[in-house]
Amino acid sequence: MSNEYLAQRVRDIPPSGIRAFFELGEGHRDTIPLGVGEPDFVTPEHVRAACIRALNEGRTKYTPNAGLQELREEIAAYLHNSFGLRYEPANEVLVTVGTSEAVDLALRAFLEPGDEVLIPAPGYIAYAPIACLHGGQVVEVKTAPEERFKLTARALAEVLTPRSKVLVVNFPNNPTGAVMTEEDWLPVAELVVRNDLIVISDEVYAELTYGARHVSIASLPGMKERTIVINGFSKAFAMTGWRIGYACGGRELIGGMLKIHQYTAMCAPVLGQIAAVESLRNGLEAKETMKAAFDERRRMFVKGLREIGLPCHEPQGAFYAFPSIAHTGLNSEHFAQLLLKEAGVAVVPGHVFGTGGEGHIRCSYAVSAQLLAEALERMERFVCVLENSEAAHRSLL
Repeated sequence: MSNEYLAQRVRDIPPSGIRAFFELGEGHRDTIPLGVGEPDFVTPEHVRAACIRALNEGRTKYTPNAGLQELREEIAAYLHNSFGLRYEPANEVLVTVGTSEAVDLALRAFLEPGDEVLIPAPGYIAYAPIACLHGGQVVEVKTAPEERFKLTARALAEVLTPRSKVLVVNFPNNPTGAVMTEEDWLPVAELVVRNDLIVISDEVYAELTYGARHVSIASLPGMKERTIVINGFSKAFAMTGWRIGYACGGRELIGGMLKIHQYTAMCAPVLGQIAAVESLRNGLEAKETMKAAFDERRRMFVKGLREIGLPCHEPQGAFYAFPSIAHTGLNSEHFAQLLLKEAGVAVVPGHVFGTGGEGHIRCSYAVSAQLLAEALERMERFVCVLENSEAAHRSLL
């Protein structure tokens, strides 16, 4: 059947650039996958065991729409203890099908056709398509490597208009690894309040910061009531396949999202919620162990990238490096394609992350140190071939 039956807004959105390169590398057994942001750790055994017990006990029914009460209580306690955020479990916490559903619910709940959605770029590729599906007009807010890819009030002020309504932020950032401090957030928050914006803060990498504690924009004066904090268990707890996220915010905002959730997902998977409870109650030590491994890999991989001639700013969070390949003379897509074909290393071209992404590639260091070392060796040989080819070309001119 012809795609003319598809809504125009669906036809207009591009397929995921991340998944495209993931699928390109799937057919090659020797490919080193640095493309998809998924921890190489298996969900801890005690979490799996808790779910097996629950399954044997017959816990296979629907949960309340907002999620298991015990999970919402654990989430509220965890956010308070870890980041100083206070939420009422009964009506300010909503358990979702991954953080992706939480982002979708928030944008769907807040947007009217034509509302402007402000998104720092480079940024995660899903926000803009979801906003467009719900009638939003996407406006990119530029971040720059010389400012460590942080969001600045100056850059935000440059794009504000009377139609600006929602600011979507993601720090620690995917793809750059940028982190915002309280000092960084304060002028941004002041501008948000002054212009009456709603903030959707995707903090799925909040636990993965290196050297400094994560600061949520919701913790600043005047921000809790206008911010939806989104987090989940995929990244820091190695639970990507369980599909459990959550959204926290003021009662009215969460209530609006819950109405949509009731009619679409109904509730998050019960076994995933049970796994999340166990992770918060007994899995914090395992989380810290995984974080320490990511930090060690981060330092080794970024140092290696610089040594082979790929300039890279220091990522302070998440598990991505975002080196520059601009000096090679190739655009990011061509570089990534050749790197996969000639060296068997799968990365994501930077252009898919929006303005400022071109001239970079995203590399996930959420794989073993051994694979990262092998990837660096392959990338070094590849870069040397490129440089020699360029030198030979110049000698013929």
